[in-house]
Amino acid sequence: MDSFKITGNRNLSGTIEVSGAKNAILPVMAACLLAPGKSVLRNVPNLIDLKTMSHLLRIIGARVEHVGSTMTIDASDICYIEAPYELVSQMRASIYVLGPLVARLKEARVSFPGGCAIGTRPVDLHLKALEALGVDIAIDHGYIHAKASKLKGAEIYFEKSSVGATINTLMAAVLAEGQTRLLNAAMEPEVDSTIDLLNKMGAKIEGKGSTTLTIQGVENLFPVEMTMIADRIEAGTFLIAGALSTSPVTVANCNPLHLGSALEKLREAGCELLVGESEITVHPPKIIKPFSLITLPYPGFPTDLQAQFMVLATLAEGMSFLEDTIFPDRFMHVAELNRLQADIRLNRNIATVKGVAKLSGAEVMATDLRASAALVLAGCVAEGETIVSRIYHIDRGYDRIEEKLNSIGARITRING
Repeated sequence: MDSFKITGNRNLSGTIEVSGAKNAILPVMAACLLAPGKSVLRNVPNLIDLKTMSHLLRIIGARVEHVGSTMTIDASDICYIEAPYELVSQMRASIYVLGPLVARLKEARVSFPGGCAIGTRPVDLHLKALEALGVDIAIDHGYIHAKASKLKGAEIYFEKSSVGATINTLMAAVLAEGQTRLLNAAMEPEVDSTIDLLNKMGAKIEGKGSTTLTIQGVENLFPVEMTMIADRIEAGTFLIAGALSTSPVTVANCNPLHLGSALEKLREAGCELLVGESEITVHPPKIIKPFSLITLPYPGFPTDLQAQFMVLATLAEGMSFLEDTIFPDRFMHVAELNRLQADIRLNRNIATVKGVAKLSGAEVMATDLRASAALVLAGCVAEGETIVSRIYHIDRGYDRIEEKLNSIGARITRING
């Protein structure tokens, strides 16, 4: 099992580039199943999660090729309705094939999803929305069996804002008869990206960027080409690297409009930011100021950056407070950061972080994707040597993170296990 050996060095400087957004590409890959023919996606990084989704689409009957940063998906001959447990259990985003399969083949059998161990993440909102569109849902031995002779538009209110449920419902509703309205829909950039793709395919969706989406069903869709948006979570991770440094760091190929809440917290911590159209330069503070944050649905602070910002808090001069309302159990990185001599106490879903003068290298274990990124950042600024094991988690969502960070002065070596 691979690991990272990291020698601490806070003198990071230079420019680091952001890849395409994993969380936007995964649903778009599933949406390509809706259109017979060959769709082309650009700015696609090389990630384990994308390989897993590619394998799943091939099982369903699509032809998928990924060369460089270009992915081609030919969904002309999809015919298999099942997403098997051995794949879906590896990655929660596999649930995205449910809506497209029901819409195009009128039936789907999808295992309940897995992925990072960060608490219970039920799919009941997905299922209730599909039932409202006329889908019959049965649960059988850990599988969701969905059937629909005809999808019909409906008005659907989500009790809780959910990116996954919003996207899955959108992908089914675009081929439903009549009009569908989604109320309290998620507003994340990844939702907007899926809407852009579907509308390019010939769907009729209005309300992008709001909590109310109106979909007028169409009879069929056609394949398209699309360049994927930049990964705002990777961008935020690299911005933290800059904030922890002693020199300015520029994060390039990002969309600052997607990072508003994170930029606000960086300024609160004392960073000076120069924001351009597609890049952000971080001038780190001499003294990191303590801050408080609460994770919320977009445009609030993203839960996927909570762990990385906690690393910044460990070196602040004072007490910081981080509350996660999205995934209250997403704090397994706390124990690992404390192994690096951080001072963090956890009470339910609120972490109290007392800043320390320095972190000290140690052996730590990655528990999920974003915790992995946090531990890498901590290792980069800790004195001495840090070993981060189980880094397959980080390979799920960051393309060559060690090479990118090394390009701005980090000292990270991948050890093949």
